[in-house]
Amino acid sequence: MSTAPWADAALDGVLDRVAGARAEVGERFPLYADPDTGRWVTTGRGAWTGGFWAGLLWLLARHTGAEEDRAAASACTARLADRVDDDTATRGLILWYGTALAGGDPVARDLRVRAARACTAAFDPELGAVPWGSAFGGPRMLLRVDGVPGMVPLLAAGGPAGERAAAAHLERHLDLCLGAGGAVIPAWHFEREAGPRRYEDPPVGWSRGRAWLLLAAADAVHRPAVPRRVRERCAAAAQLLADGPAGAAPRLVPYDRETVPGSGAGPGTDNGPGGPLDTSAAAITAVALLKLGRAPGPGAGRHRERAVAILRRLTDAHLTRTDGIRPGGMLLDGCYDAGRGVATRHELIWGDFFLAVGLAELTGRADVRES
Repeated sequence: MSTAPWADAALDGVLDRVAGARAEVGERFPLYADPDTGRWVTTGRGAWTGGFWAGLLWLLARHTGAEEDRAAASACTARLADRVDDDTATRGLILWYGTALAGGDPVARDLRVRAARACTAAFDPELGAVPWGSAFGGPRMLLRVDGVPGMVPLLAAGGPAGERAAAAHLERHLDLCLGAGGAVIPAWHFEREAGPRRYEDPPVGWSRGRAWLLLAAADAVHRPAVPRRVRERCAAAAQLLADGPAGAAPRLVPYDRETVPGSGAGPGTDNGPGGPLDTSAAAITAVALLKLGRAPGPGAGRHRERAVAILRRLTDAHLTRTDGIRPGGMLLDGCYDAGRGVATRHELIWGDFFLAVGLAELTGRADVRES
C-alpha cells in the first residue's frame, strides 16, 4: 500500500522513462542524460553503472508483468557477464544490483554465483579486502567507499569463503573510511611496505562517499551471512553516518561536496557552498535509510520518515514532468564528477535506480531489503 499517491505517480513516471530509454539505447547502457533534451550518453560495456540499468529493467518488468519486459531485463543482465572477470571492486555495483531484483531468473542467478566466486578469488588477504582494481586506471591497491555497497552481499553469495571475505571487506572499509564523529574518508591507497595512506580522489567531503558507506552499513544489518558482531557494528556505524558529521542532520539533497571542518573542503563554485547539488547521493541515502527503517530499534521510524522526506523532495523539486521538449521521469541535478566538469546537473542512471527502488518500497512494489 502506498504511503501517498505522489509516490505511485512518481514511480510510474520513472518507469515510463525506463521504457522510453530502452527503446532509445538498444543494447547499449545509458550512463547520464542531458538535462535539457533527455538524450542519453551511453556505453557499450556498461562502465561501473551497467547493473543499475539492468536493475531498472527488472523493476519495469515487475511493474508491467509483461514477458517482453522480462526477456529484455534478462538479456541486459546476460550482457553484464562481460564484467565478471574485470579487476574492479565496482563489480559489487555492477553484478549485485544487476541481479538482485531479478527474482528466480536463471540467467541472473547463474551470473550472481559466477560473480561471487570471481570476487571471492580476488580477495587480498594482506589488504583484508577486494582491491579497488585497475579496470578504470589509476592505482590498483585502493580502498574506496564505492567498492563496498553491492560487494558485501555479492561476496556473501559465494559460500563460506565468500562470507568470510564479505565480513572482512566490510570491516576493513569501516576501519579506514569511517572517522571520528561520522566523518568519511572516501579513499585509501595501500602500499605493501608502508600500509594505508589517505588518497585524495574522491576528496574528503564527497557527498556520495557518505551515501555509499551508509548504504553498505545499512544493507549489512539485513544479511544473515554477515556475522552478528559485524552486523551490530554496522548498525552503530549507520547511525553515525545517518546523523552526519558532529551530529548535524545532512541536507535532504546534499551538495556534491560537504563542508567538513578540517578537511580542506572549501566553498563551491557552481550553485551552492559545496558546488552543484547531487540528487543521486540523496536517492542512495533514502534507500539506505529505508533499509534502516526495516531494522528493529527505536530509530527505525525516524529513519523511514527522513527517507520519505528525501524522496518527496526529489520528486517534487527534481523530477521532470512531460513538457513536449524532454520526457517525464528524469531525476535531474545529479552530479557525476564536479572536479572534472562531467555531467554536473544531469540525470544519472544510478540516481534513477535508487529513486525507483525507494519509491517501489513506499508503494509496496518491492521490498527494499531485496536490493
